Formats: sequence, C-alpha cells, structure tokens
Amino acid sequence: MASKPFTPPPRAPFAENPADSKGRRYPEADSATRTPFARDRDRIIHATAFRRLKEKTQVFVAHEGDHYRTRLTHSLEVAQIARSLATALGLDADLAETIALAHDLGHPPFGHAGEDELAEQMRPFGGFDHNVQTFRVVAELEHRYPDFVGLNLTWETLEGVIKHNGPVTAKLDRPSWKAISDYDADYGLRLDTWASAEAQVAALADDIAYNNHDVDDGVQAGLFGLDELKAIPLIGPQVIAARKAYPNLDDRLIRLEAVRRMIGAMVGDVLAETGRRVKADNVSSPEEVRVLGHALVDFSPPMMEDLTRLRHFLMERMYRHWKVNRTRSQARRILAEMFQLFMAEPEVLPTDWFARSQNCDDFGRARVVCDYIAGMTDRFAIEEHRKLFHLDVWH
Repeated sequence: MASKPFTPPPRAPFAENPADSKGRRYPEADSATRTPFARDRDRIIHATAFRRLKEKTQVFVAHEGDHYRTRLTHSLEVAQIARSLATALGLDADLAETIALAHDLGHPPFGHAGEDELAEQMRPFGGFDHNVQTFRVVAELEHRYPDFVGLNLTWETLEGVIKHNGPVTAKLDRPSWKAISDYDADYGLRLDTWASAEAQVAALADDIAYNNHDVDDGVQAGLFGLDELKAIPLIGPQVIAARKAYPNLDDRLIRLEAVRRMIGAMVGDVLAETGRRVKADNVSSPEEVRVLGHALVDFSPPMMEDLTRLRHFLMERMYRHWKVNRTRSQARRILAEMFQLFMAEPEVLPTDWFARSQNCDDFGRARVVCDYIAGMTDRFAIEEHRKLFHLDVWH
C-alpha cells in the first residue's frame, strides 16, 4: 500500500513567529520579499566566513579527499535535517535552517585539532572558544554593510547561535566568553534561559548529521568496516537490516542505505520525544519554551544511551586513529608556529591585519592574530605556513 504524502502540520503555538521578532540591533527597513529569519539565512550564505567552510576540516583535512565532509557540506546537511525537523514540528523552518547554517562559522582550520591549538596559544590572552568565535563572526568580524559591523542578524538568530545547547550563564566567567558578556550588556540575549525550539532543533540536527557522516566517512576511509559496525548501537541494526533487504547489494550502497536509515531513526526519535514533552509540559508559547527549565527538543533516554556507545566507538576507532592523530599533530604544529611568529613579528602579517595589530597590548594583538588564523581554510593555512617557514618557495 502506498504511503500518504507528507502534509506539514499547522504552525505550533510555541513556534517563533517572524512577525513578532524582537528585531535587529541596528534598525533596518523590512524586506519586501523575505521574512526577517529568511533574510538572516541569506546573509549567512553570502558571508565570507560561510564560503571558507568549503575547505575547513570536519575530521579529515580538506586535501585528503574530495568525498569526505568539510565544514560546509556538514553545515548543509545540518541545515537540511533542521529544516525537515522544524517543518514536521510546526516550527519556523527558516529560523532553524539559519541557525544550522551559522553554527560552525567560527571553527578554525583543521577541525578540533585547530581549536585545541588556538585555545592553547590563547590561554594567556583570554582563551578561544569556537562558539564565541561564531558569534563574533556574525556580530563583529564580517564587514559587508556600510551602516554597521557584522551581519546585524535578528535577536532570535543571535540567541540561537550562542545558546542553542542551553543557558550559558555558567560560562560567562570564562575569559574566552568576555565577548559574549560585553555584547549582552548592551543588547541582552537572556543568556540564563533556553533558546527557541528552532535553535534546539538546529542543535539536535548537528548531532544527527555528524554522527551519521562520521560513520560514513570512517568506513569510506577504511578506518573500520561494515562488519565491525554490526555490534554498535544505532548503525549496527541498520547495517543488518539493509543487508537483509538487499542481499546482493555491494558494500558501498549498503553503507549509504544503513546511514540513511540511521538518520531516519534518529529523526523519528526526536519527533516522538519532542511530541511527548510538548504534551507533558503543556507548552503553548515561545516564552514557555525558554523558561521550561530543560530542553523541549531532544532525544529519548534510550537513544541517548545508544548515541553514547556510538560516540565511544567513533572516538576509539576514528578520532584517535593513528592516521587522524598524525594529521592532528601536523595541524597543531602549523598553527602553533604561525601564531608564535605573528606575535613576535606582526609586521609579517598581511597589511590590513598588521594595521589592526598596531597600538594594541599583547592581549589585543593576540586576538587579532587569532582572528586571522581562525579564518583560514586548511589549504590556506598549509600554504601560508609553507611560505613563512620553508625556503623552497623562494625558488
């Protein structure tokens, strides 16, 4: 029997309404063709930082293969899942998609290795946090408009960018979060509450996307095989089911089918658990989402247990694999050496970055250097390091 086509539910009473947006820090005339949230999405897509994601690492450095995920392809996958989840829940899909597209803008080159090294180098100078850097990108570092710095996004998008995982007041005493504290003092983002249901959807979509594509990329890279996944929660049952349904299918298509099924299972779990929470907590407005005291959009407890076991497997077999460790080691050396050189000799920075570093104390100069490095793609960082430290480029 053919299934019925999907019909989107009506707007949920706790969905964000773009007509009720708290607006932008710098007032602007409304768009004649887009809602405020759709306009935010378009500004993110056109941002320089978004384009750079095409050659920033997820796990594998961008030059290692054309078929592995980058920050850009990951962000697009997150946005697709977020939009689907938001639509199925009756939420504002534009806002969920916008936050999903923005969530990784502050990541430096070389994935978590790059973040760890920048955090180490910046330890004496206020620290580094990729979530804060993402916020600074959209609120300060992007220069595209004559009347303001940053992208001048709506309050709801900014809120979702910085607290999609929940309240952040406990982090505000960290030196690396000073930029958030300062911004909040002038333009309050209610950092003690949960964000919108749409922001929570974006956070869950991130979990769904990276767990699935890391399995996909790990098998494709030869770090583990399909048979090794059979005993692993979430993906194991999907591999077995796919092979049973398609006994003559080659391993490549079995892998893709299993991952597709795992995404479906995780999406279904979020929809079921969120529906249960909506009824149990009798949530009927966006404000009630924020003051609920816990996440409204989430996985069920059994799903969280399975995810924990899957992540443990990926940590042992992928993120700590010797090939990945070797790349991490190389990446950290590249960023450490460039950071230390730029701090000691800021005159070797490009002209505009050198100008920003002038008349700064050590903390200010370190932040300029950090911003320059954090904005690099993997490929640019490798080439910049080569130009600075290897004489063969002189030939």
